[in-house]
Amino acid sequence: MIAYTVIGSNNKEKALEFYDAIFEVMGVGRVFNNDRLQFYGDGKGAMLGVGTPANGEPATVGNGVMPSIGAADKETVDKVYQKVIEMGGQGEEAPADGIPGFYGGYFRDLDGNRLCICKLG
Repeated sequence: MIAYTVIGSNNKEKALEFYDAIFEVMGVGRVFNNDRLQFYGDGKGAMLGVGTPANGEPATVGNGVMPSIGAADKETVDKVYQKVIEMGGQGEEAPADGIPGFYGGYFRDLDGNRLCICKLG
């Protein structure tokens, strides 16, 4: 249903280092880019774009906005969450079982964007 989600950064190069590292854990990489955005994905489904806002204004954190990144298994969720911490991201809620069929953890990237890494099903 969702084709892509974009999150903003005020330091694109630093943000790309962060996302390169966490997506490497998942075996996902860069798939498409333009002058302001880098998209990540597996080439088969939804993508996450990281970059500067289209209006040229500073990137800000959207209150209530939270992209979720799907992982293949619980082990990958745990590895990505640890990589987030290693890369300077802020852990908010360590990975745990939630509603039936959900295992996930919550974190903030280097720009303060809140994301979830999870395994569904």
